[in-house]
Amino acid sequence: MGKIDRYSRQILFQPIGEEGQQLLASKRVLIVGMGALGTVLANHLVRAGVGHVRFADRDYVEKSNLQRQMLFDEDDVSEALPKAIAAQKRLQKINSDVTVEGIVTDVTLQNIAELMEGVDLVLDGTDNFQTRFLINDACYKNGIPFVYGGAVSSRGMSAIFIPGVTPCLRCFIGGGNTTGQTCDTIGVISPVIDIVASFQTIEALKYLTNNHDVQRKSLITFDLWKHHIYEMKFTKSKENCPTCSLHEYPALQGDVEQSVTSLCGRETVQINMGQKLNLDDWADRLSKIGEVTKTPFLIRVQLSEGERLVLFPDGRTLIQGTEDISRAKSLYARYIGL
Repeated sequence: MGKIDRYSRQILFQPIGEEGQQLLASKRVLIVGMGALGTVLANHLVRAGVGHVRFADRDYVEKSNLQRQMLFDEDDVSEALPKAIAAQKRLQKINSDVTVEGIVTDVTLQNIAELMEGVDLVLDGTDNFQTRFLINDACYKNGIPFVYGGAVSSRGMSAIFIPGVTPCLRCFIGGGNTTGQTCDTIGVISPVIDIVASFQTIEALKYLTNNHDVQRKSLITFDLWKHHIYEMKFTKSKENCPTCSLHEYPALQGDVEQSVTSLCGRETVQINMGQKLNLDDWADRLSKIGEVTKTPFLIRVQLSEGERLVLFPDGRTLIQGTEDISRAKSLYARYIGL
């Protein structure tokens, strides 16, 4: 009776019903990114009763996140909790019926297959097209649908891409290294996040409950501030698309993931040399060169030069306070060692 009570209003919605609710309980999803979009997605899917909700994020909670990242609070900021851990703790209190799995990691070529193992659907909570094309290619290679979403300023967009049914993201919008405006450079208002993630969640619920006949076959875009909305209808896959036509999956090619990445608009460079870091050892070493803050999940050290190092046990180091890759590599070599 308890489970029926929990989902009673959702079961009363005829397209889902008891059969759809049972289907949801049997499904597994992966959310890539636990920032603004990811937190709303996870909140909806966990409350809806999706059986296993896995998410991966590389970052930790900062005060600037609280304006739009709905699962976090000021305690998470003061404890410098990784977003995946903070979200997992909150969601486990919301619905104990669901298996909630938060993973602190950067989603890369090396681990994308493992993260996707056994899932029925992948949802986009990222903020960059490099990762989106990686997800897109991995999904199309493995026949798993990919629910795309993006938000910046007062604008948002969303679509579900289904292998064998729709063109892929790369095919539909072009496969270049798309860059441009981000939340960190021109901002974002939180209602946009909620609407984009709701569009994503609706398509996810349709797919997971086998309501494929009403699946939206378009990319929807809107500007909430200006009250503009329109759809770009899907076309056939392009014959020369390397992902959905030629099956080459360019984002999955190569043996070594780029180890140095400038995080656009955040004055942060990430360096990952592929070797795990013992936080206890590094806290002791770095205490000699700056003020160290250690949590079970990361170490932060304020450098006399003005920048800050943040070390994670999976081998990643963030150099905060610069977007200059040469400068970041110099500091990394000086204090961590290349």
